Amino acid sequence: MSDRLPHWLAAALHQPGAGHGRLVAARLAADGLVTEGMLGKGGLRLTSAAFADGEALDPSFTADEEDSVAPPLEWTAPPSGSHEVVLIVEDPHAPGDKPFCHWAVWGMPGQKGKLLEGEAPPRVGKNAFGNSEWLLPDPPTGAAPHDYVFQLFALDLPLVLMPGASREELVEAIRGHVTSMALLTGTYARAEGGDYDLEDEDEDDE
Repeated sequence: MSDRLPHWLAAALHQPGAGHGRLVAARLAADGLVTEGMLGKGGLRLTSAAFADGEALDPSFTADEEDSVAPPLEWTAPPSGSHEVVLIVEDPHAPGDKPFCHWAVWGMPGQKGKLLEGEAPPRVGKNAFGNSEWLLPDPPTGAAPHDYVFQLFALDLPLVLMPGASREELVEAIRGHVTSMALLTGTYARAEGGDYDLEDEDEDDE
């Protein structure tokens, strides 16, 4: 397991491994910018009506089906004083040196909220392919199930990033401003079809 993944964070993840140490949450923890006390602080929880933590994503949210969309999500109120919540979804099992960013979302008020199935968020940044949208899970055929880690961060200030910002720009914007966070993991194994094309990955991501 990666040295960047503290025990308290590993305990909150589904079957954590070395790749999980590359998640945004792990990077911030390694830098001392998120701590054990921030996990679920103020009762913050992230859930989905479509899957429970550690359960498989329905194919309707993946590349296995046409017209697939992002799954529904719901979160409880963050701690008092939170101005905004940010969502970053990453696959720590993807090949390469970086976790695969499937969604980077911000601009949501620092209060109880939700995203309906397929709903367009207020502001969306670039995914690993450089597109501002939900990147459909498409792990290699025959591979073990990949994790898709939904990381919700409550912030003590509103962000001024414009839509289309890179994942790295978003990470830099939230550094030092996280007041609470919540995690939710969905899994998926590709039934049939293509693999990741890493040549299309956004060069700005890390």
